[in-house]
Amino acid sequence: MNNQLDDIPDISVEWYRDIVDFAGRTPHWFQQLVDVGTDAVLLVFAALFLGAWWRARRRDDRTMAFALLAPVAMVTAYLVSEVIKTFIQEDRPCRLVSGVVTIAQCPPLGDWSLPSNHSTLVAAAAAALVVAWRRTMPYVTILAVLGAFSRVFVGVHFPHDVLAGVLLGAIAAPLIMLVLAVPVTSLAGWARSTAALRVLLTDARTSRSVPAHRR
Repeated sequence: MNNQLDDIPDISVEWYRDIVDFAGRTPHWFQQLVDVGTDAVLLVFAALFLGAWWRARRRDDRTMAFALLAPVAMVTAYLVSEVIKTFIQEDRPCRLVSGVVTIAQCPPLGDWSLPSNHSTLVAAAAAALVVAWRRTMPYVTILAVLGAFSRVFVGVHFPHDVLAGVLLGAIAAPLIMLVLAVPVTSLAGWARSTAALRVLLTDARTSRSVPAHRR
């Protein structure tokens, strides 16, 4: 354990101690709120994905393609983070750092810490939503920052785990969407011309040919 801690940046260990110590002094109701919220933020992003899809039904094929790709990009970024974890195999700070009391229960051994999956997910979700529905940028950015920070607050990640997850999600998700934009746009156009799928991808009250700039 001590040898592993020697490999962690000192500043990350110090910030982790300071944040967890501060978290322990907050009211119990607030601790419970953050403990629930650190996972609940993912449900908020899921609702926003649904909103992006619903909105895209009244817009052009490219907008629909981005709305469909947003959750795919998020999940793909998460899978990349899982692969990276298995190679790095950094243990959780709640086991490595002595004398800390965390809000959340420490994950089991083998559930590695770097990068933070939650941080990857929230950053990827936020970045994907900005591409699909750029007016959401102020809100999803705040959600992503709070969701990522909460992982340190509840004691299950070092700050550098969270930073790595945020960078991974924020870079990977838009890249995945841009790479797949052309084929998925064509696929969306084809699906909208198919009777069985049209109801899911097109609002019958509006035309498909809506300018892309109205995102």
